[in-house]
Amino acid sequence: MLEAIRDGFATLPRALKRAAFMAFDAVALLGVLWVSFVLRLGSFSPTPPHIVLIALAPVIAIPIFVRLGLYRAVIRYLPDRAVFTMVQAMAIATLAWVAALFLAEATRLAVFPRTVPFFYFFFGTIVIVGSRFAAKAMLWLPERQQGAAAGVVIYGAGAAGTQLAEALLGQNRFYVAAFVDEDRRLWGRDVAGIRVFPPSELGDLVRNRGVGEVILSLPNADTTRRAEIVAEAGKLGVKLRALPPIADLVSGKYLVNQLREIDIDDLLGRDAVPPDPALFTAMLGGKSVLVTGAGGSIGSELCRLIVNWQPTRLILLEANEFALYEITRKLRALSELPVLPVLGSVTDGPLVRRTLQRLPADVIFHAAAHKHVPLLEENAFEAVRNNVFGTHTLLSAAAAAEVPQVVLISTDKAVRPSSVMGATKRWAELIMRHHALNTGNGPRRYCAVRFGNVLGSNGSVVPLFREQIAAGGPVTLTDERMTRYFMSIHEAAELIVAAGALTTGGDIFLLEMGEQIAIRALAANMIRLAGLTVRDQQNPRGDIEIIATGARPGEKLTEELFFDPARAERTTQKRILRAFMPPADGADFTAALTQLGAALEAEDDAALRRVLFSLAQG
Repeated sequence: MLEAIRDGFATLPRALKRAAFMAFDAVALLGVLWVSFVLRLGSFSPTPPHIVLIALAPVIAIPIFVRLGLYRAVIRYLPDRAVFTMVQAMAIATLAWVAALFLAEATRLAVFPRTVPFFYFFFGTIVIVGSRFAAKAMLWLPERQQGAAAGVVIYGAGAAGTQLAEALLGQNRFYVAAFVDEDRRLWGRDVAGIRVFPPSELGDLVRNRGVGEVILSLPNADTTRRAEIVAEAGKLGVKLRALPPIADLVSGKYLVNQLREIDIDDLLGRDAVPPDPALFTAMLGGKSVLVTGAGGSIGSELCRLIVNWQPTRLILLEANEFALYEITRKLRALSELPVLPVLGSVTDGPLVRRTLQRLPADVIFHAAAHKHVPLLEENAFEAVRNNVFGTHTLLSAAAAAEVPQVVLISTDKAVRPSSVMGATKRWAELIMRHHALNTGNGPRRYCAVRFGNVLGSNGSVVPLFREQIAAGGPVTLTDERMTRYFMSIHEAAELIVAAGALTTGGDIFLLEMGEQIAIRALAANMIRLAGLTVRDQQNPRGDIEIIATGARPGEKLTEELFFDPARAERTTQKRILRAFMPPADGADFTAALTQLGAALEAEDDAALRRVLFSLAQG
């Protein structure tokens, strides 16, 4: 019986629920007054004026309760602090009723015992507060047993938000507490039976209505505004999710009730630059494409992009067996394009030459490299063997096989490098220049693309922070002053392909990365996106602490993209710049490469580092 009543009440429209509470409060306050008179007088036989004044009590109280929001509260998620609002409402209602009593006595209509208003306030407060929390206990019990989610606020009361609200209300696990929208015309109005509030009240909604999740319904918002909203909402300690972009909804890729998690990418505030079809078709269409390091984060994203532009085949060169298996399996599920896996390293000269003879390539994307800065500081020989001589081996084989185009994936750490990793990538750039320009038949279309950190890539801080947050913290960073450039992995892959199509030979392209982001701010945002709070001096009771462990060998506080920013040239493509490169001396470079090889062969660490950094600084 109780379950039937509970389920029936829970399924009522909100308007009927409010009406039911108003009717209950009116009857309850009348009953409270009757009890108050009986307690004071022992028995009570009201006169007509008494009856009018008693009936006046709920008439006065209900509008006050409405004004103070007692009927807007979501009973199921009623916070404990709502007690103070109810006490305040009852106190104001009592004082207003007492004013009516004084007026009645002054006009000699009726006389009331002075203690009745005190009984009225005391018992009325108990009934009003008790009824709400009793209803909350009854309605919330099944949800607590089933582990249901808390209430949600939908940010955006447009057509998509309205459809989302209707979809969520059809699922018993969700309760839409409110809409938030930036359109002033909607503030205070009801959309689909749900009140719309201004963004400035989002914090109050979260604190007062048991809201555990904010859903962004902004399919048409630009990424800058979306990033601002995510940053603000992330400070409230609630879970954030979002509707997919409108293009994905229209195409049927997602349904309106299929939500995605807010990712750290959403905080970058960068609008995507649509790929130029002419450039991508010229670069990839009808071509045989080879990707080295195809199982890595950048390499695999490049592969997923390449298969969409109709190459004749895609050759995957990867040293990690499992990574090669995984990317091959996923690409074959995506496309019927011939995907040919080759297991091996770019340092294996015979393998590379044999691969290019057996499977001629028109374009090579060279993403294979060791990238972890602290590890490479301790393993300089392997860093040089793979990043420097692996690149030299690949480009030598590509030149011998007359591969028309090679794109080297570089890094901002190659600019005035302080680490072994950065120095080896600078050498890789110089090797690319050497093979591109030192030919008697004009420059080969070989180039390098230099950019900063990619969110979520292997070895980046983002997966580490996610792991630490999932474990309950602390989140560790090396220095609170450290800043880095960041971009999404998909954007990086698209710009790499576009840059490769622009080269005339020997170019080093730079991807515009926007402003550098403080690593501590990144960590704090990731904690907030997980629905948690940062524990610090301002919030000692927060969930997760951020700890600085000290800079590691080879790390810089900030990174650079340019040796000479003033001489960087803009290209025809947005966010792609061309670095100024002084003329290269092929003889000097060949001699330095020979010295580096001798130091590697002799396993002379001091000589290796001396030669490595001597050429990498310019």
